[in-house]
Amino acid sequence: MPASVRALEQAHAQVRAAMVHRRPIAAFYRGRRRLLCPHLLGWNKHRRLQVLCYQYGGDSESGLKPASASDNWRCLAVENLRQVELIDGPWQTAENHSRPQTCIEEVELDVDDFPEPVPPTQSPDPKSAKL
Repeated sequence: MPASVRALEQAHAQVRAAMVHRRPIAAFYRGRRRLLCPHLLGWNKHRRLQVLCYQYGGDSESGLKPASASDNWRCLAVENLRQVELIDGPWQTAENHSRPQTCIEEVELDVDDFPEPVPPTQSPDPKSAKL
C-alpha cells in the first residue's frame, strides 16, 4: 500500500475516533500545527474526503478569532492532515455549527450522532469506511 494511502487511512481513523469520543486533535495542515475539534466528516462533490472542524488553537493562514468565535470553522482535506493525534482537553465549538455548510456533500459521520462521548473501551457501531 502506498505511503500516501496509509497516511490518509491513519488520519481518517484518528478523525473518526476524535468525533466518536469527543476529543480534540492536534494535527499539521499545510505545515501549520492546529488544534481542532472535528464535527463533520464526509466527501465533497469531487469525492475528496473532507472534515469540518472548529479550530480553537494553533496556527492558521487566516488567523484565529477569540475562543468560540463563529469564524474559526475550517473545512480541511483529510489527505493533507499530518501527525494527527487525539489530545486531552475540552470539546470546543461555536453557536453556528448548525449553519448550512457546503464543503461536505455526502456525510460519513456527524459528531452530533454521538451526543455523549463513547468511552474509549467501547467501539461504536462502525460504518464501513469508503476510502
